[in-house]
Amino acid sequence: MKGAALPKTQENEMTRYLSEARHLFLEGLTVSILCVISYSLITHMLAHMFSVSRDDDLLGGMWAVVATIFVYRHSYQQSVRAALSRVAATSLSFILCFIYLLFFPFNVWGMATLIGIGAVAMSLLDRPEDVITTGITTAVVMVVAAISPDHEWKQPILRVLDTTVGVGVGVVGAWMSLKTHEFAG
Repeated sequence: MKGAALPKTQENEMTRYLSEARHLFLEGLTVSILCVISYSLITHMLAHMFSVSRDDDLLGGMWAVVATIFVYRHSYQQSVRAALSRVAATSLSFILCFIYLLFFPFNVWGMATLIGIGAVAMSLLDRPEDVITTGITTAVVMVVAAISPDHEWKQPILRVLDTTVGVGVGVVGAWMSLKTHEFAG
């Protein structure tokens, strides 16, 4: 049966599969471009204003990329929820680390204490889903403070700036993606 047409159900399935594959490819391309934007904003533009060191600028670019990936989701509403979660976790971590580093140098027990305080605080704030992000953020800020002891207290400020840029890029990207789908559909 050379040249025979596919049954209608198989043709519909193939069309749906190709449509989903195209959508997934565009999602991957979009998040990739958003990551380049957030990385570039931190490492090129903002680094000229708030640079501590080249290594710190690169770390800031990575941290902005992480925030963008964390926030960019399949829908704008999911992205906004993820952004609020990321901002809440980063804000608490910022406050804890900033206060600690104003008075004390990095210490593994200090880091562990801050992670524990952050976990309890997020649970008490009825945000148990943000405990992990708060802990990871605190660990990164504290270890980077240990790597750059001359600028310890600046690390929380820089990381909240990196996160804000990454979150902003992720949310704007999700909004633009939503508008593009509305226009195409």
